[in-house]
Amino acid sequence: MRYLLAPIAFALSFTTAMAQENLQAQASKTKSEKTFRIVKELSITSVKNQYRSGTCWDYATLGYFESEILRKTGKTYDLCEMFVVNKDYMDCATHYVRMHGYSQISEGGSCDDVLEVIRQHGICPEEAMPAPGSLTGDTLANFSVFFPELERTVRAIIGKEASAPQPHWQEEVQAVIEKYVGRCPETFEYEGTTYTPKTFAESLGLDLDDYVSLTSFTHHPFNQWFIIEAPYKWRLKPSYNIPIEQLMDVLDAALDVGYTVAWGGDVTGDFTRTGLASLPVGVIPTQTLRQEQWDDWRFTYDHVMLIYGKAVDEEGKPYYMVKNSWGPYGQYQGIWYMSRDYMALNTTYLFLNRHALPKKLRKAITT
Repeated sequence: MRYLLAPIAFALSFTTAMAQENLQAQASKTKSEKTFRIVKELSITSVKNQYRSGTCWDYATLGYFESEILRKTGKTYDLCEMFVVNKDYMDCATHYVRMHGYSQISEGGSCDDVLEVIRQHGICPEEAMPAPGSLTGDTLANFSVFFPELERTVRAIIGKEASAPQPHWQEEVQAVIEKYVGRCPETFEYEGTTYTPKTFAESLGLDLDDYVSLTSFTHHPFNQWFIIEAPYKWRLKPSYNIPIEQLMDVLDAALDVGYTVAWGGDVTGDFTRTGLASLPVGVIPTQTLRQEQWDDWRFTYDHVMLIYGKAVDEEGKPYYMVKNSWGPYGQYQGIWYMSRDYMALNTTYLFLNRHALPKKLRKAITT
């Protein structure tokens, strides 16, 4: 239980603390502020704000798909995060009941959740649903009341001595979800055309079979698929395991040829709230250290963001440009600069288009 509860407690306390911080004070520049020279910068959509919700996985992955659409078509979309929340939390509750309660109920998730929601349920633009939180008097996604109520409702479906789930439980869970994040539309108008969520998803030009997850750990063999043992990855979708040096080369190559990359990893260490992430002097991000920190819980999976460029600092040290989902604040207005060493040590997985992979690796993961 400790393994499950520790990351959950962090995620919930973290989003609450973020909302309470004085963002203006954090955004003020100091004499020690770093400057960067951009080496590669790809097109992305605007920075969003997950606010008091543990939905970075949702905002980051939709931002990733928005950048994919922008790359392929040149068209800018604002896809609806609360549509994904509505469908994904119901899917999560269903999985929990089918597992007789031996599963995860939390605000967290992964890139695979967004992919599967779009595949199974479709998607809609932001304006097709009520604004997040508007049903409870907040202008942004505030889950401080919503999620505890949802969690209580789902856990009550399976009583201590239950031989079967309570009847009609789906309607009760769906009512709680819709009370706070709104009802998903069955049809809607967008730019003069009537869509269902599924036909709208089809119109975006995405091939949902193109997207893969890569990781790097030694407790499973390299060059094989495995399911990362992380509480928020409840869908149990596998990632392809390769050495960390190769994983970093894949990231660089993808950016160089014009593909953004969604990133899942750890931000509990040297990840400042103003826009910088780097390792302490002397720390070398080896494969062995990655594994040690994963096994003793120093390294967790607690955040998802979008990598869209490369830069170097005043000393020529390489960094990645990363879009966060905490609103346009900080020294770089919602953008983080993460050092290559930080990325190598703290990456849980990369989620990207298989066409961005080197040909040999692309062939290996599809055979």
